[in-house]
Amino acid sequence: MKLPVLLDQARACRVCEEHLPEGPRPLLQGSTKARLLIIGQAPGFAAHTTGIPWDDQSGQRLRDWLGFTDEQFYNPDLVALLPMGLCYPGKARSGDAPPRPECAPLWHPQLLEAWRHVGLTVYIGKYAHNRYLREQFKTITDAVRGYGALLPERIALPHPSPRNNIWLKKNSWYANRVLPKLKHRIRAVVR
Repeated sequence: MKLPVLLDQARACRVCEEHLPEGPRPLLQGSTKARLLIIGQAPGFAAHTTGIPWDDQSGQRLRDWLGFTDEQFYNPDLVALLPMGLCYPGKARSGDAPPRPECAPLWHPQLLEAWRHVGLTVYIGKYAHNRYLREQFKTITDAVRGYGALLPERIALPHPSPRNNIWLKKNSWYANRVLPKLKHRIRAVVR
């Protein structure tokens, strides 16, 4: 199936509508030209409201980590954005609820096949880690620390949420060791 049709179908998805307190609004982007794929958690409330993925403090920090301007980040010919859950899942006791479990099995295989020419995939946070990197790394911290052990086309990052500031302070090596390598790799992939 052609990617534009697949993206339209994913954006029209209503599979878990009854479980979404704010209603469905699948947020993803990309084209067959995209060389960078970011697999994140799920849109937050701000992104759900505006209809723009990563449209919050987490997104600003992520763009800083990647060394991207807003224009570069939101260019679907450069960056494909695929959350584990396509829609905002609502609030939980602490932060947002987990991504809906229906999304990744339903949409990821087809979309990943369409993006098979991507040069670098960035897995953000524990939900992406658990689905794609758990067999190789027990924890997200191990996966982030193990950047050199991953294939050159894969890297794991912690979630850029301000709620993760404690992790970032505890793991100061991340900013010094991982982010420079990430920016260098991104420059090589996205020219």
